[in-house]
Parts: sequence; C-alpha cells; structure tokens
Amino acid sequence: MSGVTGHALSLVGVGKRYGGFTAVEGVDLSVERGAFLTLLGPSGSGKTTLLMIIAGFVEPSAGAVLLDGRDITGLPPEKRQFGMVFQGYALFPHMTVAENIAFPLRVRRMNRAEQQRKVRAALDLVQLSAFADRRPAQLSGGQQQRVALARALVFDPALLLLDEPLSALDKKLRAELQEELKALHRRIGRTFVNVTHDQEEALSLSDRIAILNNGRVVQQGAPSELYEAPRTRFVADFLGTSNFLRGVVTADGRVQAGETLLRAAVPLPPGSAALLSLRPEKVRLLAEGDRAANSVAGRLVSWSYGGAAFTLMVETRDLGPLRVAMPAWNAPVAPREGLAVTLGWDADAAVPVIEDAAAAA
Repeated sequence: MSGVTGHALSLVGVGKRYGGFTAVEGVDLSVERGAFLTLLGPSGSGKTTLLMIIAGFVEPSAGAVLLDGRDITGLPPEKRQFGMVFQGYALFPHMTVAENIAFPLRVRRMNRAEQQRKVRAALDLVQLSAFADRRPAQLSGGQQQRVALARALVFDPALLLLDEPLSALDKKLRAELQEELKALHRRIGRTFVNVTHDQEEALSLSDRIAILNNGRVVQQGAPSELYEAPRTRFVADFLGTSNFLRGVVTADGRVQAGETLLRAAVPLPPGSAALLSLRPEKVRLLAEGDRAANSVAGRLVSWSYGGAAFTLMVETRDLGPLRVAMPAWNAPVAPREGLAVTLGWDADAAVPVIEDAAAAA
C-alpha cells in the first residue's frame, strides 16, 4: 500500500427525509484524519442511511458532507474515492481472490504491472498471499472478509467505509477479526467509518463513537467517555448494561429513594428528581465491617454463571432489583438463591442521566 495518510470528514446539519418520514435529522459530525469512527445504534436509528450519505449512494435532503473542508455533497460515489466493505462481502464468485482484489484497479484502467504490484501488497496486508488463486467459495467467512477489506483498500481510498463487516461471523471469529481490523487501521493510518449495532465491537475498535437514535446523534465521544459518563438513559442502557436508580435530591445533595440515601458522581439541584445510572460491575458485595459511599441490603433472587463472572439479581426494598457483575474467580461468596447480602458502590459510580434522549441531542 502507498502509506497515504487519512483524510478528515465532516458532516454539517445532515438530514434525510423520505416523504413524511425522517430517517436522519440535523447530524453534525467531525472525523479527524486517521481516526476510527463507529456509528452505533439500534435497527432503524439511521446509522446505515448516514453511511450511505457519506458514500454518496443516498443524497441528503439537508446539510453538507465535507472531505478535508471541501464540499463533496454533490459528488457521485465513483468520484469520492472511498473504499467500502459490505455486510455480505459482495465478492464475485467466478473470480479468484487476486482477481476480486484487482477489480477496482481494472475499473480505473491501471496498467497490468501496477495492478499486480498493488494486489500483491494488498494480499500481504491481509495475510492472504497463499490464497491468491482460490475462489470465494473455497474460503472461510473470515478469509472472505479479509478479501473484501483488501479490495476496498487496494486503490488507496480517501476513506474506508464499513457496513456491519463482522456481523456474518460467529462470536469467536468476530472477536479475532476485531483485533486484526484494529491492527490494520493502525498500520495503514487511514480514516475508517464503521457501522454496527454491536456495542462490544464499537467499544473495542473505535477511537470515537457516535450513538444514534431515531435519526439523531444523541451522544458522541471516546468509547470510555460514553461508557463512563452517559448523558441519557438511552445511551447508558444501549452501550452496555446498567441499573437505574430513581429518587429526589435532598437539601444536602444526596438522592433519597425510599429510606435509602445515595451519593451521586456530581452535585444535583436540591428538590429535583434524579435518575442515576449504575453499572453492574461497579457494585460489590460488602463483607461485615466494610464501608462504601452507598450501600443497600438485599436478597439474592437469581444468578447465572458466565465463565469469567457471575451475574446476580438482588432484590432491594427501596431500589428494586439490582444487577451485580461479580468475578467468578475467587468470588467472595458462593451464590445461592435467598442469600442475604449488602451491596456497596462508590459515589462516582452512580452517574446522573436524562430520561429523555431527545433532550440531550
């Protein structure tokens, strides 16, 4: 590959309407050169429509798409020089691996010697040099995915667009290819824009994530920022798993839920209603004599074993059922239904969130 650096992408007020239906509305996004951005959201959230607008396959009803500050909104897809990897790979079954990878170069009428050089480099990049003469049907799903990546990168695209590229793979292979895709991004330094509904994939791969719901970006930022400091209930609930605690803020800034007083990560206005997000892995079982900023008594009503961790469901009087993630190795107690426990968590573990996602859009 040529080692071309990535390009910066900006979306300014981008929207798309189909008659009376709004698929995307008022999206502002900036992707730095060489960054890995993931558009994350549930089905129907607008993420794929947004990717198709970036690619040029869908014309926006409003707003502009900028590449390095240049307006490319009116450019057709073939003029944008973007590589794209589709969910189903879209390989030509009658062509060999090398022929599939060479296809974008043939379309661009590149001379044969240069085609061969670039195909060899692309095969080396995805570690498929030994498979050049095979056809797609002779490859595993993971190998076909690598061919699709090589074909999308062989002509030195300005951006690489990925439309759920790992969704057709089984869980173990998907995890392996996530690592390979992340390493590939680091090696070539290009700008990647990825679409997925898989939260773990988004957290693992991305420099930045934009979470969409109902056609709007409800929050964007670094993966750790979104996970640790979600602004809305939707973001906290969609990106991972969370408990939600409701109460009213007292005069001293604590949150009262029934007879339980809770401390939150940030000060809240006295007298206001509060909704706190609490990640299960931030809750621990307190031994006798242990102290925590927040604590509540409860009874274990169910549990499941997931290998690395137990997931406990603990019923409490004032906070309702709470989910707890407890490491299975060297667990402080052996889970059993009916076990009386005391749960504790730090003040900064309980993050205030907004109920209505639209309020934070």
